[in-house]
Amino acid sequence: MRKLTYFIACSIDGFIGDPSGDATSMYRFVDEEFLEFLKTDHPETVSTPGRRALGFDDLPNRRFDTVIQGRSSYDLALKEGVTSPYAHLRQYVASRTLTESPDPQVEIVADDVVGKVRELKAEDGELGIYLCGGSQLAGVLFDEIDELVIKTYPVVYGSGMPMFGSDFAVTEFVHEEVRAFGNGAVVRTYSRKR
Repeated sequence: MRKLTYFIACSIDGFIGDPSGDATSMYRFVDEEFLEFLKTDHPETVSTPGRRALGFDDLPNRRFDTVIQGRSSYDLALKEGVTSPYAHLRQYVASRTLTESPDPQVEIVADDVVGKVRELKAEDGELGIYLCGGSQLAGVLFDEIDELVIKTYPVVYGSGMPMFGSDFAVTEFVHEEVRAFGNGAVVRTYSRKR
């Protein structure tokens, strides 16, 4: 069974963006050391245009071969004129409002996103599924998430978009590893306790 991993950036107080979802205040922490970590451990989580700009578009996928994201996350790429932001992965966008995909490499999942993720998890393969965001989709898929990789940046928002747009439910995860960076960022990995 393949894993669904929510690989997400957040503030110290657990917000993935301001109330509108804007997370640009966190970008400044993606420095040379942090980029080397992404390049070495999670190159496929960097968008295809980003990989090209940074000179590592030729790196093989290490952890994921599939990405699923919500409409708001996908809209960030569309606003930049990018219709296939993760061309190095199979791409799915969960959306009830986007009726037709603007790119043949991107499949729209309009109904039963949980069923689609279960289908993807049941496929054979060594690589997993990258849940790119956002908050509402993570809430819908909460029970399917097997692993959390949380990139925490040293900022406090006070309020904003939570990591999970879901109902209250205490759910236990097991701490797997932590990595600290010179700029104050910390990456923590947790596995769901089943």
